[in-house]
Amino acid sequence: MQNSEIFSNIIRFIVLVLVQVLLLNYINFLGFINPFVYILFILVYPINGNKTLLIFLSFLLGLTIDIFGDSGGVHAAASVFIAFIRPLILKFAFGVSYEYNMVKINKVPLTERLVYIMLMVFIHHLLLFSLEIFSLSHILLILKSALFSGIFSTIVILCTLLLFSRKSS
Repeated sequence: MQNSEIFSNIIRFIVLVLVQVLLLNYINFLGFINPFVYILFILVYPINGNKTLLIFLSFLLGLTIDIFGDSGGVHAAASVFIAFIRPLILKFAFGVSYEYNMVKINKVPLTERLVYIMLMVFIHHLLLFSLEIFSLSHILLILKSALFSGIFSTIVILCTLLLFSRKSS
């Protein structure tokens, strides 16, 4: 990674944590829809970046959200898990392009981008709510929360990517 990438990742990490902690943690639609946009850091981390560093940074990201949200480590666990399975999801969503390190999240077709983001978000949310509720007797609540929060988070993440994508001329 170059110095500019390191700097932009540090800024992205700090901004996403602040937005999540100061704004999005207080949004609770209908009692069960919570947007978790902080995982955008994991989604847009460079494809050719250090994978061990990504897992460590994902742990720090989740732990920071857990500390401010008093949530007992569920965000850290879910973040580390999606950082760990990210190469598999990338290979599934982007296929051969991923094999040749040709994937740029803002330059791929919308369908591939949507598959990647939705899979990562729904896996994260399913694990997050499963660990948070931690009861199979509430499986419908887990699925409902993961589904609707996942849809809302995906929409917010896509809007954020559209807003902050660099225009290439």
